[in-house]
Amino acid sequence: MPPVRTRQYWIDTPGGQLFAQCWSCTEEQAPPIVLLHDSLGCVALWRDFPERLARASGRRVIAYDRLGFGRSAARSGLPAASFVEDEARGDFQAVCQYLGVERFVVFGHSVGGGMAVGCAAAHGQRCLGLVTESAQAFVEQRTLDGIRQAQRQFAEPGQLQRLHKYHGDKAAWVLQAWTDTWLNEAFGQWNLDMPLARVRCALLVLHGDRDEYGSLLHPERLAARAATTAQVQVFAECGHVPHREYPEAVLERVCGFLAG
Repeated sequence: MPPVRTRQYWIDTPGGQLFAQCWSCTEEQAPPIVLLHDSLGCVALWRDFPERLARASGRRVIAYDRLGFGRSAARSGLPAASFVEDEARGDFQAVCQYLGVERFVVFGHSVGGGMAVGCAAAHGQRCLGLVTESAQAFVEQRTLDGIRQAQRQFAEPGQLQRLHKYHGDKAAWVLQAWTDTWLNEAFGQWNLDMPLARVRCALLVLHGDRDEYGSLLHPERLAARAATTAQVQVFAECGHVPHREYPEAVLERVCGFLAG
């Protein structure tokens, strides 16, 4: 197999410095795949998936830490209620501009999937494909129950250290940004219906049938509300992180989608 080359970048923005990393194993000029992480995630928490995706797809894969996460700069204050849609004109746009990305495929996990929908909607002429994995399309009671359960777990002694390993001194903010935003009553009516209506590119929706943060109502709604034909893949006996639980199946499905 050809070696996968990696490069790291530090990108200056008005809000602070962003960390990004790229993986590539070919000179293929197909549009790259940009990965958007989940509510507690970062580049490092994708683990070996970006490298495997680069090798399997033959495309450059780009991942970055949003401000406040991973190796990117800290931020003050909690995200605005519009934070999911705001990403398209925020850190995502800064990364694409710095790396000279004109056209792209966007792949988002969990809340990153919602952000990916927003990016596809906001950059319609540039986005050639959209993959959502375990994305929430609206605020469901199951999602809130899962967040409250995680909140109780992280309150136990030593549990916050799990986040500190990846986010350093920003760990407490990362957890609060997730829990306080989603559990705020003002966020209760949020959904992806408006950006979905502006998605024109091909759409692949991935979901686990045992996702603790969202029922199958989410992939159904994503497919139904998008202004394009959507392919839906539900993985049996699978929770919230299909790319970690069934990586080969996810890679096969994504690469088949890209080839089509």
